[in-house]
Amino acid sequence: MIRQPIQTKWTILLGVLSIIIMLSVYTWLSQRQHKINPDDTTMPTWQQLAEGVKKSVEVNHRSEERWIVVDSKATAARLFLGLLFGIVGAIIVGLLMGCFSVCEAFLVPPMSLLAKVPPTAALAVFFVLVGTDTEMFVTMIAFGILPTLSQSIYLAVRDVRDETLYKACTLGASQTELIWNVIVRAILPKLIDAIRLQIGPAMVYLIAAEMVVGDVGFGYRIRLQSRLLNMNVVYPYLATLAGFGFFMDYLLRLSQRFLFPWYIRETS
Repeated sequence: MIRQPIQTKWTILLGVLSIIIMLSVYTWLSQRQHKINPDDTTMPTWQQLAEGVKKSVEVNHRSEERWIVVDSKATAARLFLGLLFGIVGAIIVGLLMGCFSVCEAFLVPPMSLLAKVPPTAALAVFFVLVGTDTEMFVTMIAFGILPTLSQSIYLAVRDVRDETLYKACTLGASQTELIWNVIVRAILPKLIDAIRLQIGPAMVYLIAAEMVVGDVGFGYRIRLQSRLLNMNVVYPYLATLAGFGFFMDYLLRLSQRFLFPWYIRETS
């Protein structure tokens, strides 16, 4: 049957099995590649990957810094600042478009247009406008997620039933109370879903910018080590990025489940 639920134990077992299959396929490909070329570095063995992890976490004799520490600090700071400004801006714009017809007519066309502009294609524009420091990375992330996220919020606001708004007005709610106590609370679960969908694109924008102009960060390190074919460093960095994104998504899902159990029941 379509969408028929399965037992929790089977969900866990199938998830673990998929990971095991993926790791097994990589192991087989790596062994096959090293049989062809024992000096190959494009598909490192598990031992080579362990050496790459060790190289990333140890103090580098040239810079006297741990790569993973300095890169994590730089990338995380840029990502969180960009997400913060982008989410706050999207909430304001989305609420304005969803609540007021004048703002809807004025803001929907440019937001729809800007949502189709790939931020990575506009890198040169960001360089000219804000330089190549932290401000550029933050601006790029905020610009990348704001149009799409604001449209998601706008659609969520439009989904709030008119009957609910009429009842609140009948009970004497002002416009501010209507927006804050009714609309915002109604769209919060969908807002979390929308933010979850923006984590991946935000990381793409940041890593792409760091690859081009970064002097520290995950994108910079991946570009540098990939040029040297040190894939035993690149792959652990990619795995770290994936784990970091998964952890952020998990925290958002957990908060949604804890704060809005009624929404989970409705959508499950």
